[in-house]
Amino acid sequence: MKTGVVSLPLHGGSAPPWLFKRMVRMAGEVADALVYEHGEEEFLRRIADPYWFQALACVLGFDWHSSGTTTVTTGALKIALSPERHGIAVAGGKGKTSGKAPSDIERQGDAFSLSSAKVHELTRASRMSAKVDSALVQDGYQLYHHAFFFTRSGEWAVVQQGMNDSLARRYHWLSDGVQSYVEEPHSAICAERRERSVLDLTAAESRENRAATLDLIRDGPSHIQSAQRSLLDFVREGEKPFPLPGFSMPGRHKLVASLDIDDLGRAALQAAYELQPESYEDLVALKGMGPKRIRALALISELIYGTRPSWRDPAKFSFAHGGKDGTPFPVDRETYDHSIRTLREALEGAKMEKKERYEAIRRLARYTGSENSI
Repeated sequence: MKTGVVSLPLHGGSAPPWLFKRMVRMAGEVADALVYEHGEEEFLRRIADPYWFQALACVLGFDWHSSGTTTVTTGALKIALSPERHGIAVAGGKGKTSGKAPSDIERQGDAFSLSSAKVHELTRASRMSAKVDSALVQDGYQLYHHAFFFTRSGEWAVVQQGMNDSLARRYHWLSDGVQSYVEEPHSAICAERRERSVLDLTAAESRENRAATLDLIRDGPSHIQSAQRSLLDFVREGEKPFPLPGFSMPGRHKLVASLDIDDLGRAALQAAYELQPESYEDLVALKGMGPKRIRALALISELIYGTRPSWRDPAKFSFAHGGKDGTPFPVDRETYDHSIRTLREALEGAKMEKKERYEAIRRLARYTGSENSI
């Protein structure tokens, strides 16, 4: 379900230690209240909603445009969320920490007493979401952050982010909404701008191209490399428009021209051929099937079968306590600490069957028209 539009221009600055400590405490209190009121699955649904996620970042001490709204917010949540207390764990993170997601999932899966099959399923979900956003959505943004949230019942959500030379792009996933990893799997993709040309093999209109690519792999490497040579010869003739009536593709030439005869490495193709993958998802999951090989196969499939993939950017664009960079005003520490205490005391009172204080907060939320933000 597509939930909305968020733009991501960035302000600079960093979160000082005194603020990050409060971010962790506030994130924990918000999670306590949300899980108590609505349950673990609703927490995941909120995380997968780009508007709610951005609003949470603002409550923690960011303004709408601050850098770090993704990485620092998920970092604070990773520390604040306790599997024992909230029934939610967070794997992965920024940079090299993102590569630790599988071991994080395995460790926290043991804490949840999840079966080995369920742990394997979660690990695959983490790996496939990262593979899809780096290889099937070729938008020019390099992934550098991957946060994987999951519950004791095995539901999950992903918040990951990529960067190009100057802009960020965030990708949200929710297990409830993923019918297929390779077709329309996102709950949202947030970016400051829509790029002119993006190879989106997850689009429904790329379905025939995915099917043709799978058939191509099953035919064997010699067939593919023969077709690749034809494609390269065509490009080297002078980068003319594709010879079909009314079909020109100026935005695609750089991608096609970047192909090299080694892009479809014979060993990787031979391995794929011998495995005879049953689905496009299985093909994408194979080791060695990175962005360049997947793109080359998509282009060759179009050349042979006329099955065009989507070149439309799937991103949508439009993108409390003060902000860490002083926008719209400096963080008010006293008010921030008071908010943390209020949430904690209200929740403790509710858990002790003294709900009057907690209900007072809800009445205030209804009065101000912001009940859904609690």
